[in-house]
Amino acid sequence: MSRKTELQPWQWPDDHWKKLINRVWGGTTYRPKQWKNGARCAVALSFDSDHETNELRDGGTSYGRMQWGQYANRVGIPKVLTFLEKEAIPATFYVPAVVALTYPDEQRRVIKEGHEIGIHGWIHEVNSTLPYEHERDLMLRAADALEKITGVRPVGLRTPSWDFSRDRLLIEKELGVLYDSSLMGDVDCYQLLLDGEDTGIVELPVEWIRDDAAYLLMQRFGSLRPYIAPADIFDIFRREFDGAYAEGGIFQLTMHPHVIGYRSRFWILEELVNHIKAHEGIWFATHADVAAYAKQFG
Repeated sequence: MSRKTELQPWQWPDDHWKKLINRVWGGTTYRPKQWKNGARCAVALSFDSDHETNELRDGGTSYGRMQWGQYANRVGIPKVLTFLEKEAIPATFYVPAVVALTYPDEQRRVIKEGHEIGIHGWIHEVNSTLPYEHERDLMLRAADALEKITGVRPVGLRTPSWDFSRDRLLIEKELGVLYDSSLMGDVDCYQLLLDGEDTGIVELPVEWIRDDAAYLLMQRFGSLRPYIAPADIFDIFRREFDGAYAEGGIFQLTMHPHVIGYRSRFWILEELVNHIKAHEGIWFATHADVAAYAKQFG
């Protein structure tokens, strides 16, 4: 009896790997000659409010890890919001629906203080493991939950852990969002194409280089124990900003309240903002405002 085996990647016919690559494709780059009010550089700060969902999404029941997530609500988010108010900086918060349902007053405060809330999954699920109908249902329910709690319909999203499935862009197009901030195809905003067709969605790209968790997270029972001194992380972020400023582009940064919100680490954000504000021609804006401006004038 013969046994059917799947082709290995090196055996794929050309049309197969071409379809994989072309499913989600970057189109036109959007870099305005100048940013709002003549600014040279756009600065988009973001905070992923994952809270307890980092544990829950994998079916975990560790109360130690869930309490670590609760730290974000008790200490991290208030510290971030107080700092942003003091510095008069708008930011974007990406919130799983389970977090919003657990801490609705937190989300209302975020909106009340002039910040943006974006979709960040239902329970911080791993999208690429889900059937299409489940992924679609979770995304639509998440959008509805955020709107019901905050009174504002989200116009943008970030996939949990930046995990982008083959159907994700199709669902985003159906939802009618302005932008996505999950992919890494550029340093500037760019057009997202689905099977070669314009979706109308702008990508505001991310990168692990500009993510606090990549340097500071650890797993007690695993082998993941990275740690880089705050001064070294600040140096990386500073160099990323300096490059964006020199090019007249975007400096986008991803942080997590349960990661950055500790005394020795919050210094990174404080020093970074001091460094940025020492430059002329800076536009601090939400991800939605940056994406909209880039699409219109880029």
